[in-house]
Amino acid sequence: MITQKYITDLTYRINGACIEVHKILGAGLAEIVYHRALEKEFKLRNIEYKSEFQIPVIYKDENLNCDFKCDFLIEDLIVLEIKSVSSILEIHKAQIINYINLLKVPKGILVNFNVKNIYHFGQETFINKYFDQYD
Repeated sequence: MITQKYITDLTYRINGACIEVHKILGAGLAEIVYHRALEKEFKLRNIEYKSEFQIPVIYKDENLNCDFKCDFLIEDLIVLEIKSVSSILEIHKAQIINYINLLKVPKGILVNFNVKNIYHFGQETFINKYFDQYD
């Protein structure tokens, strides 16, 4: 049974994988490098994921068939969006909030690899109304 505790524990596992990738590769590389390294790290840690997952966008009961993708959908519960930018902008936050709402998943994690310390400066989590459905 999936609970809020399970989702929180999974969040720690994802953050741990991101920290490991950052510890090895450091800051300043292109986003694709971190993406590929995370795919490998998730496999090593037995974290199930879908990479570059297509997000359906429904408008007035019709799928718009956009090529709209998130970086990772993890265990169909958490969207992980990664960046390698000088700073996270409000538009990046809006993007992940839209992703978790469109996918109807309870949590999203936004990670910026272009920082000195991911844990303190490079990650932010978001929850929505779907998180409350879990005990």
